[in-house]
Amino acid sequence: MSGDARAEFFDAGSEAISQYVDILASRGIDWGLIGPREGERLWERHVLNSIAAESLFPSGVSVVDVGSGAGLPGIPLAIRRPDLRVTLLESLLRRANFLELAVTELGLGERVRVVRGRAEEHRETYDVVTCRAVAPLPRLLTWCLPLLSPSGRLVALKGSTAGAELTESRPFLQKRRLSAELHEFVVPGTAEPTWAVEVTRRR
Repeated sequence: MSGDARAEFFDAGSEAISQYVDILASRGIDWGLIGPREGERLWERHVLNSIAAESLFPSGVSVVDVGSGAGLPGIPLAIRRPDLRVTLLESLLRRANFLELAVTELGLGERVRVVRGRAEEHRETYDVVTCRAVAPLPRLLTWCLPLLSPSGRLVALKGSTAGAELTESRPFLQKRRLSAELHEFVVPGTAEPTWAVEVTRRR
């Protein structure tokens, strides 16, 4: 599937997402945020993977992308879903600078902001906390639970070992009265599924 065809998944954002892929393929690699070998797999491995779990994001909610790095999954989500208000939370200066430039160049500044900081030091709350390959689930929840609004959810994008990781995390989840569900998604144009662990507080 061509890049143009993949961009069509982003509807009115097709031009913006193509521009973002160009930014990743150039500045993202030059600045060391994307590995040199990832250049040919940006669409499948990074961009389309980032929007796989978009159905878990209710309409019009506030979202924080923890450890945003090069803006994954936050920037593709913001382009695909203009109803979302997205915060890109990143502790490293170089990555935060990259994000600031990308958000400005893509014209996303009205609904996407960059905050330089660590999750455990951030003091705001959100409807959805999301991240991609940041840390094992118990450590991730320790950082991210304070960021969740009372009815909020964590949506963590994971690899193929997500099921085993969730099973190992059950005692941690039960102790904190958390419910977790594993979702498997297949996005057209990708060769392998994406897994997401959704965590909510028990009512």
